[in-house]
Amino acid sequence: MDKPWLNSYPPGMPADIDTSQYDSVVDIFTEATRRFADSPAVHNMGKTINYSELDQLTQYFASYLQHKTDLEPGDRIAIMMPNLLQYPVAVFGAMRAGLVVVNTNPLYTDRELQHQLKDSGAKAIVVVEMFASTVADVIEHTDVKTVITTRVADMLDFPKSMIVNFVIKHVKKMVPPFKLPQAVSFKDALSQGASLPPAKAELNKDDIAFLQYTGGTTGVSKGAILSHGNMVSNIEQAYQWITNDGKIQEGNEVIITALPLYHIFSLTANCLTYMRLGALNVLITNPRDMPGFVKELNKHKFTAFTGVNTLFNGLMNTPGFKDIDFSHLRMVLGGGMAVQKAVAERWKEITGLPLIEAYGLTETSPAACINPTTLQDYNGSIGLPISATEASVRDENNNPLGVGEAGELCIRGPQVMVGYWNRPEETAKTIDSDGWLHTGDIAEMDADGYFRIVDRLKDMILVSGFNVYPNEIEGVLATHSGILEGGAIGIPDDHSGEAVKVVIVKSDPNLTEEDVLAHCKEHLTGYKRPKVVQFVDELPKTNVGKILRRELREL
Repeated sequence: MDKPWLNSYPPGMPADIDTSQYDSVVDIFTEATRRFADSPAVHNMGKTINYSELDQLTQYFASYLQHKTDLEPGDRIAIMMPNLLQYPVAVFGAMRAGLVVVNTNPLYTDRELQHQLKDSGAKAIVVVEMFASTVADVIEHTDVKTVITTRVADMLDFPKSMIVNFVIKHVKKMVPPFKLPQAVSFKDALSQGASLPPAKAELNKDDIAFLQYTGGTTGVSKGAILSHGNMVSNIEQAYQWITNDGKIQEGNEVIITALPLYHIFSLTANCLTYMRLGALNVLITNPRDMPGFVKELNKHKFTAFTGVNTLFNGLMNTPGFKDIDFSHLRMVLGGGMAVQKAVAERWKEITGLPLIEAYGLTETSPAACINPTTLQDYNGSIGLPISATEASVRDENNNPLGVGEAGELCIRGPQVMVGYWNRPEETAKTIDSDGWLHTGDIAEMDADGYFRIVDRLKDMILVSGFNVYPNEIEGVLATHSGILEGGAIGIPDDHSGEAVKVVIVKSDPNLTEEDVLAHCKEHLTGYKRPKVVQFVDELPKTNVGKILRRELREL
């Protein structure tokens, strides 16, 4: 097939990748801990551990899992925690023991957690005590036998660890009571593992690294099978892309990790790719505390930052953000949802650096397209297919479409998942016989090979036979100074089939419905203009900040 994007690649960018030096994610990890042994690896809540310490701690945890539990290589272990020092120790320790990591949102309800544990067949779970009551409520309905609990501050130095844990439990009362008599503490597991023989696991590219569950917005949450080969490929693809222009260098980077590490974007981009670089990951446990987040940013000479549109927008509306020293910042990557032009332009105005948009899915490990890091200004595109990746826009009959024609975006490459866990029919619907992953996103490609997402197939609004894309309307809303953020959905309409409704959070308390409609009239053609305006205090969002249009419809 034609690959016009290769002509737009920055000088020196390889069309393909070489993953022959690594058989697994563990190989990449152990190489990094050897090469960058004395360099800081992870920082959280004032405590930093270096690569040598991380290597040792993960080995202790792996030894405990291998010698003190009934877990066998290939068994699934759920990890249910926010961004804490314990997270990389648990993940890499589990993989060193040959286990499959099932990343689990700590905010899951009983129903959501039970489904994921049962569906994955997880036999073990590592959980922060704040969320252990949910595990206790459902564990009897699952195969989980091994439970390891940890407190938020367990890996901080004494006496801070004791004080923080005391305040969380007894002052803020953030730990609901729970009964898990079989539970072992994370600290005890590490202590026992320290005196056990080193764990060993033979891993290859075909072994499963992660069961990464999708958000379930179209039904029951499904586990994407991401092999070590998938992950090694995507780490190498991202590594080649971000280091090609020489600005990002091994051993010199400090990346802000605010998105949860249990989300595929943060997991691969920050935890894995920047670990390959020997970088320091600064873990933000609660990015929703924007003033605290800004305070933490002031403590670091950070060089890289990843996030989603709502996170960038929230930071820029937080007092003190404009005063941060951005002089060391070399790359800002936005993904997970569409980056809005107004947000990108304001970001560059404040920080002096462009916001580079990327695109991916849980099913692509996740990176599929990224704009060149040499980009100077927002271009409204998700960029170019990265090395060793093909992209194609297709019609409803799976026929390729031409330049400028909108259709479903399909992706093919070594980072595409093996399939959905125990769901062969769903896999067959998503990955066709030629290996193309059908993303469900509507896109178009220009003559230079840049792709632009128009919207999600399922979110498209049909007004009198015309396609209306919520992303476009939300982009227009974002340009109004009185609007903090807005979401657009379709609602039933007797005359046009569907009509556009917008749900808005004000930044100007005096903003009126008439102001919104007048702004949209100026920037949108008739059938795209909202017929209904609703004001709310907060938009419903996923754990990483994506607007939940499904919940907007229920308001």
